[in-house]
Amino acid sequence: MSENRRLAVIIVAAGRGERAGSHTDGPKQYRLIGGKPILAWTLSRFLSHPACTNIVVVIHGDDQALFEAAIAGLEGREHIGSVIGGANRQASVRAGLAALSAIAPDTVLIHDGVRPFVSHGVIDEVVNALESGDRAALPAVQVADTLKRGDERGMVTETVPRAGLFGAQTPQGFDYQTILAAHRQAAEETGTEFTDDCAVAEWAGIPVRLTTGSPLNVKLTTAEDIAMADERLSTAKVDAARVGIALPDVRTGNGYDVHRLVPGDHVTLCGVRIPHDQRLDGHSDADVGLHALTDALLATCGAGDIGDHFPPSDPKWRGAASEIFLAHAARIVRDAGGVIMNADVSLIAEAPKIGPHRLEMRQNLARILAISVERCSIKATTNETIGFAGRREGIAAIATATVVFGAMS
Repeated sequence: MSENRRLAVIIVAAGRGERAGSHTDGPKQYRLIGGKPILAWTLSRFLSHPACTNIVVVIHGDDQALFEAAIAGLEGREHIGSVIGGANRQASVRAGLAALSAIAPDTVLIHDGVRPFVSHGVIDEVVNALESGDRAALPAVQVADTLKRGDERGMVTETVPRAGLFGAQTPQGFDYQTILAAHRQAAEETGTEFTDDCAVAEWAGIPVRLTTGSPLNVKLTTAEDIAMADERLSTAKVDAARVGIALPDVRTGNGYDVHRLVPGDHVTLCGVRIPHDQRLDGHSDADVGLHALTDALLATCGAGDIGDHFPPSDPKWRGAASEIFLAHAARIVRDAGGVIMNADVSLIAEAPKIGPHRLEMRQNLARILAISVERCSIKATTNETIGFAGRREGIAAIATATVVFGAMS
């Protein structure tokens, strides 16, 4: 491992994975997806991150040979160490934390070995929170599904309000000495089996900062999860013997958004503030152009829609600049292996005039997406006084994004 003491990573991979069923490849972290063990994909995500040069993998005592085989072909494997885990997850994490005592890093990330699709963006959010002074940080996604509570008979007893509820992910980040002390204290003073490391921090009274997670950062728990992950990694690969050529994985996503017009003094469209006698009312700055394009990009990698990542019910997004959303979607696409080739936005409005602002809008798209302005298109049309747009009750936008994906490596 590196002598860099600033940041270390613990990958928890000592479980038996009973819910995934038995398999000849061994526990689920060693099952093959896309031709490589799940654990190898997970480690690749951290090895390719410039801050992650100290990695300890916590493994089961019976899995040494499986572990060595899993990391054999990884570039940067000299940054990986291993330690034998304990009887449960908490004991395994304590073993990982103890293994880092020789270098005593400032901060530590603790990650599930069976979350192979974690992105650099998710990692960066956690690291940035720690560097800003938080002692604990948790990547999370706001719950979108309606939640029901059931009884022992399998009957619904109530609907649980989902406002303020989040699904926890990893890597969870901590001040190293703080979480080490919390884990040791929890082991001595309570018999509770905590479900994750932030739960240990909460028990110890450590404030936990929420950071932005990703719907792609899934934990592979069941055999069905593993099969879907394998399909995801394999669909971009074409059987050359059967087809004769390797087809590019080109995907097109569409997005649509509309916001109503109310009295005001300007509208914001594709990042440009345009003086007008009305304003758009809605989520953030209500920029329908950037909202539609955000959805189009997310569609190319099955990452949900803008509301999944930036819920309109969350007050922190009130009045926010919509380029935050578009930049987030672009990062998700790139983390998934995509290259943005083209972005096209059509604005539907009777007023204001778009033509004088078209170049600035295109330049905004090029800047946010980090592509050339020639790959960015803005078009505008009226609705010929028909419908809500024609009556100047609202402005709509339709967007299309073209992305080329390659197989993960």
